[in-house]
Amino acid sequence: MHIVKMTACAVTMAITLQCCAQKSTIPVAADAVKPTVVTQPVAHDADDPAVWINAANPAASLVIGTDKDQDGALYVFDLNGRILPDKTVKGLQRPNNVDVAYSLLLQNKPVDIAVTTERYTHKLRIYSLPDMQPVDNGGIEMFVGDNEPEYRDLMGIALYKDKAGQVFAFVGRKKGPANGYLGQYLLQDDGTGKVKATLVRKFGSFSGKKEIESIAVDQRLGYVYYSDEGVGVKQYYADAAKGNTQLALFGTTGFAEDHEGISIYSLSDSTGYILVSDQGANRFRVFRREGNAAAPFEHPLLKVVDVSATQSDGSETIAQPMGPKYPKGLFVAMSNDRTFHIYRWEDIAGKELSVIP
Repeated sequence: MHIVKMTACAVTMAITLQCCAQKSTIPVAADAVKPTVVTQPVAHDADDPAVWINAANPAASLVIGTDKDQDGALYVFDLNGRILPDKTVKGLQRPNNVDVAYSLLLQNKPVDIAVTTERYTHKLRIYSLPDMQPVDNGGIEMFVGDNEPEYRDLMGIALYKDKAGQVFAFVGRKKGPANGYLGQYLLQDDGTGKVKATLVRKFGSFSGKKEIESIAVDQRLGYVYYSDEGVGVKQYYADAAKGNTQLALFGTTGFAEDHEGISIYSLSDSTGYILVSDQGANRFRVFRREGNAAAPFEHPLLKVVDVSATQSDGSETIAQPMGPKYPKGLFVAMSNDRTFHIYRWEDIAGKELSVIP
């Protein structure tokens, strides 16, 4: 029996490496932006990063990245790209995406959390930060009652804290209906210092062409964005009380393959940039965050950035000083060589984009 398990693991690893090898045939552009740091590799398949900001010492902040495998993990890195074994969580069943929220009240104490989607168990897994201890009673099941099995295979996650201090999770799945593809869940203390989740709504249109994986929230403006792969980026209100009307569809042309990771760089409370991975071309397309009075939900393309990260699924952008290496913030992108690339925002911005003061 032991030999059978090892053989299955070997087959899984071989398939993973073969897929990576096939994807990595697209060459990186000669003038691609180079990262400041490349993390140590994860065991199987890097997919999505999040950043926890250490308020007392931003240079001591953490990058949390998923290892998307049946024998998966949440890897935790310092900003020098080193794996922190005492914080890394192993034994997860295909964790897909991850996000971070600050000051969720548990037993009346503010707790920062990292939340990942565990695809094969249909659960959210939630860990306190920075210690990465579980606060989820073994996981919280999502989309309970949906009959189609793949309608419960979890993928995307984005966290949103509203002005009242409530924390919500926007959760996507491998497949779903034409309407109501995403679920919005309220995260709260269950009375014992652990987290419970209550479904608030299902919303969001789906083209049916590929899937929806990447989700991002604009905390300050109150919008949620997601990539309908092969179609474009869709925008909705993050506040359920404002309704389920689609506000925008942008980025519909120019992508080589899939629309993937979305992240936001805030120049001010209302201005900045939305970055979207053009996965098949090893580049990110940068759109204007704000609209104008005549077209408040218009997001024109401003710049195309070739990066060294290949076939990038997930990304994260931080618009504040993060120590001497990253005085204007940073950008993290997954690369399909099992690593995450950390860039200075100035290098992404170049001469075309602005930086924080």
